[in-house]
Amino acid sequence: MKFSLLAALFAIALSLHAEDLHPAADATGFVPLFNGKDLTGWKTTGNWLVEPDGSLSLHPREGEKGWQRYDAYIATEKLYGDFVLDLEFKINAKGNSGVFMRVADMKEPVKTGFEVQILDTYGLAKPGHHDCGGIVHGTGPSKNMVKPAGEWNRYTITVQGRSVKVVFNGEQVIDTTLEAMKMADRPALGHIAFQDEALRVWYRNVRIKELK
Repeated sequence: MKFSLLAALFAIALSLHAEDLHPAADATGFVPLFNGKDLTGWKTTGNWLVEPDGSLSLHPREGEKGWQRYDAYIATEKLYGDFVLDLEFKINAKGNSGVFMRVADMKEPVKTGFEVQILDTYGLAKPGHHDCGGIVHGTGPSKNMVKPAGEWNRYTITVQGRSVKVVFNGEQVIDTTLEAMKMADRPALGHIAFQDEALRVWYRNVRIKELK
């Protein structure tokens, strides 16, 4: 009986600790990146729409396909250097998108920035760099934390100097450097962007805290 109680308390403590890895809703210094009404502050040729609930979603147009339509990505007009980016995302079955950071040139986001992958890899035993939670061409997540398609997931991504950390649904899955990922040439300042893979994707509660 005592063992069961201790086990339950330990599980609760672990759960609370995991939630602490994500910033609280009222955490100091965070500001929203979307105003919930329109795309002010962002640029794209893709069919990104603000939904009635304030979330942002991609509605691919007929005939659109592939991921190399870089101008269809939605990118901040402002450039960011060191920051904590906190957001939630949702995809359908076989969904695909990505969160790009410090992109120097939106005509070449893959080569001039880096991407935390969003992909329907629920249930995958050993996720790699191209699976959900990984940094594409960099490193895979330590654990597969993605939820089943149709459920909301959360990323807290901290980029400071050459350090990159990713907390994924309450678990820190990446703690690395650009040098360790062979991305030493990536800039210290750039756009934040979401990938248009011509597949439905939703983002909400997107906010950022710039670090000094």
